[in-house]
Amino acid sequence: MIAPALPALPLEEWRATKDTLQLYLQMIGKLKIALSPPEPEWAHVTLFVTSRGLTTGPVPYRDRTFQIDGDLVAHELQLRSSDGRERSLKLEPRTVASFYEDLFALLEAIDIVVDINPIPQEVADPIAFDKDDIHSSYDAGAVTRFFRQLSFADTVLKEHRAPFEGRHTPVQFFWGGFDLAYTRYSGKTAPPPAGASHMMQIAMDAEEIYAGYWPGDSRYPAPAFGAYVYPKPEGIERRVIGPHGAAWNEQIGLFLLPFEVVRTAPDPVAALREFLSTTYEECRACAGWQAAS
Repeated sequence: MIAPALPALPLEEWRATKDTLQLYLQMIGKLKIALSPPEPEWAHVTLFVTSRGLTTGPVPYRDRTFQIDGDLVAHELQLRSSDGRERSLKLEPRTVASFYEDLFALLEAIDIVVDINPIPQEVADPIAFDKDDIHSSYDAGAVTRFFRQLSFADTVLKEHRAPFEGRHTPVQFFWGGFDLAYTRYSGKTAPPPAGASHMMQIAMDAEEIYAGYWPGDSRYPAPAFGAYVYPKPEGIERRVIGPHGAAWNEQIGLFLLPFEVVRTAPDPVAALREFLSTTYEECRACAGWQAAS
């Protein structure tokens, strides 16, 4: 793989847009929750990276399916159904409440009527979508730079995923945490974390090794790659991983590789490959997984 020229994107440069885009995508994800058959670890609710942005993939509705694509290059939401009908909605500065109203008007225009929980997930101080006149930013240039980072991460994570023969997930985008994730499983169950919410009880019910990308949040305000093993084995934080610049982050509780280290590396693909391979091997060994896993 030839690495593209990767853009910088400090969180502070687009925090307001990121928060608004996250809420737009949560509405789309909640449609999948409402209509898709439940799968372990919430696999039925995720979005997937395309060559233009993010998609729901086919969502069942009565005797047909529909799909919603967020085109983060042309900045347009596209709604298509299996009976040939389609609608679109521009991605531009507008309130979350306005977006919510227009999205459901599009659905009704092609005879899709569905209720969702209007309360956002995994965000601070959530406001119901239909009441949110605060979040309204959309910087198209920043969104495109985010998509270029996301697309790069998706490609390398899929390469990392390809040879694994055990149970594992697709590379998928969780709209709640706003992260691109890939997870391998040992095949053994695990107790959820103490005090876990209902969501986390379902998400964290098996031994797993995670790798992923996210654009930054209040804990770490910059894009980064992360990796961890659950349950956390004793001494994992002392394991040595690569490349230079990657390390255990005690505050978040995972191995962390700043995107800036990858972006400025002589070979960004090789740098990310090293992080994914070394964190997996150290997590596997420390947790006592079989080498073939």
